[in-house]
Amino acid sequence: MSLPRFAALALVVAAAFVWACSSPEPRFEAPWFELPADPAEYDPIASYDYMPIPEQNPLTWEKASLGWQLYYDPRLSGDGVRSCYSCHTCENGLTDGRALAIGAFDKQLTRSAPTMWNVGYIENLYWDGRAGSLEAQAKGAWTGGNMGASDPEAIVVKLNQIEGYREQFVNVFNEPATVENIPMALAAYMRTLIAKNSRFDRWQAGENDATGAAAKRGWKLFNDFGCVECHAGVLFTDQQFHNVGIGMADENPDLGRGKRTELEQDTGAFKTPTLRDVSKSAPYFHNGSVRTLEEAVRLMAEGGLENPWLSPKLEKQKISDQQVSDIVSFLYSLDEPCTLTAPPLPPK
Repeated sequence: MSLPRFAALALVVAAAFVWACSSPEPRFEAPWFELPADPAEYDPIASYDYMPIPEQNPLTWEKASLGWQLYYDPRLSGDGVRSCYSCHTCENGLTDGRALAIGAFDKQLTRSAPTMWNVGYIENLYWDGRAGSLEAQAKGAWTGGNMGASDPEAIVVKLNQIEGYREQFVNVFNEPATVENIPMALAAYMRTLIAKNSRFDRWQAGENDATGAAAKRGWKLFNDFGCVECHAGVLFTDQQFHNVGIGMADENPDLGRGKRTELEQDTGAFKTPTLRDVSKSAPYFHNGSVRTLEEAVRLMAEGGLENPWLSPKLEKQKISDQQVSDIVSFLYSLDEPCTLTAPPLPPK
């Protein structure tokens, strides 16, 4: 263990020991993620580009550890009930398993909760791409309908009254918690949510028995049917926005990216979601209107749903039940072993 890594671990463990003296929480243990001493060396998916880290928010182990606690802490929310993790759970592929997300104060939101896997590589976040950075996404989710912190300054005051948090913020940011540095800590933690250890990855790395024959056939079909045009590379997304027809028959359809750009060609277009851990994240698409992977595969292979702005990347193709089954087997091979755990939180 390097000296900086050891020193960081010692600081967090020491702080946690102080909390434990006045709390029944278990002793703090080192988080599951590993970060290099030099942020420039952070390369969690070696076969992909380096993850972009903003100069104004360098990634450190202490900052990610602080963000880890905030991510799981319901005291960050407006209603004091839900945390970020509440909508992005392991058992649901880092989504909430609902068609439409439920925000703070049990408010029904208008879109499904997207997965957080590999979110540090995504350039424009949310289904419509309105957040240009993880910091902006974290702040938007925190102060908007998801977490309901409509008065974030009041939350800041409460966090700074908690000794364990106040000390960590001063250690990490040289100042107490603020409306601006809370999203920075959350973003640092979210950059550690890496999916790269599926059976498919092991097969691609040379472990031939990691997947079965059906999944291997499905991977070939996935390529033959052109699915890789949009679900591209190791992230399984081209990070672009496409209209596939979902929801366009509604009386007042969600215009998606088009509402942001006001460009006609973006009407009804939504960000291509990653397919990592997709078997756990049903129901599918931005409005959760498709219940199963089989339905989703068939819908896309057959060219989406007709509307004036349908993506030209989609083609009407015939697909058999067996081909659907094989592609679904491949998609199951993208299941990610989720080792996320909740940290002990600083006591009040």
